[in-house]
Amino acid sequence: MNRLFVFLISCLMVQNLFAQDFVTVFEKSNGTETATYHQTISYYENLAKTYPEISIQAIGKTDSGEPLHLVTLNPDKEFDFNKIRQANKRILLINNGIHPGESDGIDATMMLFRDMVQGRINLPKNTVLATIPIYNVGGSLNRNSGTRANQNGPKEYGFRGNARNYDLNRDFIKCDTENAKTFAQIFHLLKPDVFIDNHVSNGADYQYTLTHLFTQHNKLGGSLGEFLHEALMPQLESKLAQKNWDITPYVNVFNQVPEKGFSQFMDYPRYSTGYTTLWNTLGMMVETHMLKPYRQRVEGTYELMISMIEVIEENYEEIGLLREVAFNGFRIGKKYPLDWEIDENQASTLQFKGYEGEFIKSEITGSNRLKYDRNKPFTKEVVYKNYFKPSIEVTVPRAYIIPQGWHNVIDLLKLNQIEMNRLEKDSTMLVESYRISNFETRKSAYEGHYMHYNTEVNSLEEEITFRKGGYVISTNQAGVRYLLETLEPQAPDSFFNWNFFDTILQQKEGFSPYVFEDEALELLNTNTELRTEFEKKKESDSQFANNWYAQLNWIFERSNHYEKAHMRYPVYRLN
Repeated sequence: MNRLFVFLISCLMVQNLFAQDFVTVFEKSNGTETATYHQTISYYENLAKTYPEISIQAIGKTDSGEPLHLVTLNPDKEFDFNKIRQANKRILLINNGIHPGESDGIDATMMLFRDMVQGRINLPKNTVLATIPIYNVGGSLNRNSGTRANQNGPKEYGFRGNARNYDLNRDFIKCDTENAKTFAQIFHLLKPDVFIDNHVSNGADYQYTLTHLFTQHNKLGGSLGEFLHEALMPQLESKLAQKNWDITPYVNVFNQVPEKGFSQFMDYPRYSTGYTTLWNTLGMMVETHMLKPYRQRVEGTYELMISMIEVIEENYEEIGLLREVAFNGFRIGKKYPLDWEIDENQASTLQFKGYEGEFIKSEITGSNRLKYDRNKPFTKEVVYKNYFKPSIEVTVPRAYIIPQGWHNVIDLLKLNQIEMNRLEKDSTMLVESYRISNFETRKSAYEGHYMHYNTEVNSLEEEITFRKGGYVISTNQAGVRYLLETLEPQAPDSFFNWNFFDTILQQKEGFSPYVFEDEALELLNTNTELRTEFEKKKESDSQFANNWYAQLNWIFERSNHYEKAHMRYPVYRLN
């Protein structure tokens, strides 16, 4: 009996030793500190050495010079993602530290992986967990204690900008950073069914610690969008409520009180969940409330991830089937929405738990400022506008054609595993071409670009001869949504709007007025239709009538001297 007792005590001591080895910085500091980049990676490396259910691997580069890491937890000890998918497992990808000052997910995920392999939480049977421990490595290495002006802890944290001062949650389409290129590599390796990106909010004050920002359900579309809106989200909310963790949709207001109502955030493809949606992944951002204590925020993030795993486990078969159907939902000739607007005819009602707020006179500026009173909590019905309808649509073409010279675009398509074929000889084809008819451009820099917006096109069907080596890209592939959102210039995050084609906006050849004047007169004298159009233009447009150069340029643009490449979008549609 004594030997048995000694043996049991020894086992408990070994178990406690393992547990002590994996106490996180967050726990050691009583919930006031977050792990550094090197502490985080070392933690997972040691965890993987101790528990065969966990694997860690360095993948690709970041702008910091350090690699990205992928940590996988699979009870079956299988880390080949092709085999994982063949076993009908769902894959959950958790992204942490995209904004390293928002470190809640970093610490919560470390504890989650540890607690699962140590038996404190049941290991999932049908779900494999994968995490990028810290995505913005450069920002994480740039530690400080002041840049999160509105945030209640931790004591020190990383900076929002990466090693080149990019906000990585605006870079998923344009891929200016090595981080984003490596993320695409990881994403297409995993092909996750569900994606969580852990954040901390800025904005209003309210009672909740947790808010969720699911990808917009109309944009996700079809039965998959309905499942997210009518099953996944309510089930997650219900599970958290049972654990006394109330959650509400992300409070999308700035310097206003939430009880006036607010709309859902539209996650365009520049954002992480907007990007993952292009491959029909069920995505959500966790947004903890910045003013709540750090310990509370981390614990809430931890409980949310557990609840999401439970929802996946209960719905794993349906999630797999719905995603399979979704990949076949964007057929040639069907309408595809490129942009969205709020549907004012539909809305949801929230039982919102907030604090009374009022505008009082500022002692600094003398103007009105917003002040919340935490001694006056309330629960009120609040209108939540979470239904959207298409504002711009196109038909899905059979294929796109891109001349080989646009290698920066081709490289990004290849990075995202877009299938394409090269022309083996010069080929003349009937295609739909676009001419950029109108656009506006930001007046200040935005993430390294002066983005275009409100882009409009005129389309024309014409025969064009394409040189050998050009790329023909069928839309009959898994990446069809990525193609439509990047290659259609009217899409908000199109490659055109991100300045990939700006060279077509500059005219390369011009004219000397004193030389062209005589030819312009001859053109008008020999072309009655052109002269009539010219005179009408002068009559209807006073600025044009008083600008001699604009008049000559108008005629020049309708002469055989005008270059075809100017304003002609160099991506063509095969319908």
